[in-house]
Amino acid sequence: MNRSSSFRKSGFTGLLLVGLVVLAAALCCGCIGNQDQTPAEVQTIAVTGSTTVLPVAQLAADEYMRTHSSADIQVSGGGSSVGVQAVGEGTADIGMASRDLKSAETEKYPSLVKHTVAIDGIAVIVNPANAVSSLSLDQIKGIYNGTITNWNQVGGASQEIVVVGRDSASGTREFFYEFVMKKEDFVPTQIEKNSNGAVKQTVQHTPGAIGYVGLGYLDGTVKAVSVGTDGTVVEATLENVRAGTYPIARELYMFTTGEPTGLAKDYIDFILSPDGQAIVEEEGFVRVN
Repeated sequence: MNRSSSFRKSGFTGLLLVGLVVLAAALCCGCIGNQDQTPAEVQTIAVTGSTTVLPVAQLAADEYMRTHSSADIQVSGGGSSVGVQAVGEGTADIGMASRDLKSAETEKYPSLVKHTVAIDGIAVIVNPANAVSSLSLDQIKGIYNGTITNWNQVGGASQEIVVVGRDSASGTREFFYEFVMKKEDFVPTQIEKNSNGAVKQTVQHTPGAIGYVGLGYLDGTVKAVSVGTDGTVVEATLENVRAGTYPIARELYMFTTGEPTGLAKDYIDFILSPDGQAIVEEEGFVRVN
């Protein structure tokens, strides 16, 4: 092989080696560039508790996550007592409740901080076929303590009253027990359900039934009766709750252990923002600001 041929071959080999080095460097730089573009680490929080607060919490979570790709907000129900216990024990970041803390809960979880996110009315509902359109607070109490057992005792047809309420974990039940029942026992035959939706469905399919649900759960499948107090009968409407004239109303809460930080704070702040409070109103509750 002559010197010229050898030079060409060695020159070609050199160029090939240089090309491989350049390619490797480019690929390496590309890898580094891809690492720089790795999505932000996903932050996850758990929100659990009241089925009354649940629709607002879920819709707010969906809307927040739509514009914050690194947020993972997991929302579930179970009742106010479940929510308070979960956040108190540290198995959830936010506990939802449709009642204030009980004294025993305050003692057990002294670091819980309350955030009022909405105001709700509790509607007393009957089957749409029921002719009764209004009840006084005393009549409602009489039905739920077993003193009144037939609809003809309150102006309706002769039909046995089927009493439907919530289970012991419910904040709605707790408020109803304190405000309407004045802490008198419920009738032993009361059918207990674990959610607003379950109460509504039972009343919808049971002609003689009566139940109570958060105002946001009202639709054409059940009828809300007007509630009388001090001689005045008031319809169960959002406007009357806002005006303060509807008697069976309460605040809705989210609890955190200490002041919230990070995603939990941002999420609660969003619910209290104009966009979040618009969701509150769309779900049939009264905004707090």
